Amino acid sequence: MNDQNLAARNIIRLLQSASANAALYESGHLQVVRLGNQLFEELSAALEACGELSVIVVENELIINGRPQEHSLFFNRFATMLKARGIEHLKFLRGITREEVKSLVYLLSAAVGQGEEIASSDHLRFGCLKLPMGGDPSGSERGDRAAAEVLKELSQQELDRFTEMYRTVQRRQQLKISGIAEVVTGFVELFRQEGMPLLVLAALRDSDEYTFTHSANVCILNLAQAMALGIEGPQLRDIGVAAMLHDIGKLFVPEEVLNKKGKLTDEEFELIKQHPVRGARYLMDIPGVPRMAAIAAYEHHAKFNLSGYPELSASWRLNLCSHLTMVSDFFDATRTRRSYREPLELDQITTMMLDMSGTELHPALTRNFFQIIADLKSPVGGRPSP
Repeated sequence: MNDQNLAARNIIRLLQSASANAALYESGHLQVVRLGNQLFEELSAALEACGELSVIVVENELIINGRPQEHSLFFNRFATMLKARGIEHLKFLRGITREEVKSLVYLLSAAVGQGEEIASSDHLRFGCLKLPMGGDPSGSERGDRAAAEVLKELSQQELDRFTEMYRTVQRRQQLKISGIAEVVTGFVELFRQEGMPLLVLAALRDSDEYTFTHSANVCILNLAQAMALGIEGPQLRDIGVAAMLHDIGKLFVPEEVLNKKGKLTDEEFELIKQHPVRGARYLMDIPGVPRMAAIAAYEHHAKFNLSGYPELSASWRLNLCSHLTMVSDFFDATRTRRSYREPLELDQITTMMLDMSGTELHPALTRNFFQIIADLKSPVGGRPSP
């Protein structure tokens, strides 16, 4: 891959990341301004060198400067973002202004149908290819191969290691974070190699290891959301580790309460409500555990409007990882079998989560989540956490 193509790919990543953050925060937010400035500077430098940058969408594939890009969740998500707005050809020209870049970012950040009218400018051109768009008969086969590969990679040794970690916590011993980080790194690599790992949700292990299955499912969903926002590197790994450990506080709740098939009493529910605090306290004392993991363990039941538990002050600002985990956790819990009910259908879950959007779940992240899910096959059942 030449330097020009690498620069172009990085610009696309920055554009998607800037747009995703603009959907989450106000226009003057430091993160939005920082990403917008970085996008403008790198785009200007690239255009100064090559004159123009062309992005074409064919099906869900991206062609950048005439070069088809390898299939990946990230670029598939960007192609879907463009097509949803009727954009199949995007061209940047030398001399592009900050205002043109800013307008594009906010165009892509707005909900479909709610943004400004799409119109070309002096240095930014939009187009539709008007090509016949047939089906992709190989898409399902590619997805099945991805699922098989993930199942192959998740060896019995990794399951045993994860189970032993939880037994360590139950014995009130100190957790070693290195094993969790290795599992997360494996998931990230599979995302990049295969691009469609959500197909294996709740099919990770054909056993009763619901703790591993649910934690791994939430980890995969968190990574998918984070990568769609353009998050990479150590922060992406920390988000995955936080997901794997979000429910660790439940190991301090009596098993007879966690596994009870009937309705919980008020006293039993109070015990359940203690698990975020107990999990956060435990993780804060473990060397090497990302601070984000303790925060997500503490906040993942707080709800977007802070009406959940533990009780928080009205001025409390929830961490982005906690918002991601709330979405992932609710989705996996409702789509899998529980002791007191059967798994819900995807349409039911979608309706429930969209109804909760803006109150219990972050609205922009919920929309982002279902845009990701829409590009993939509907998941199958499994078991959640209690």
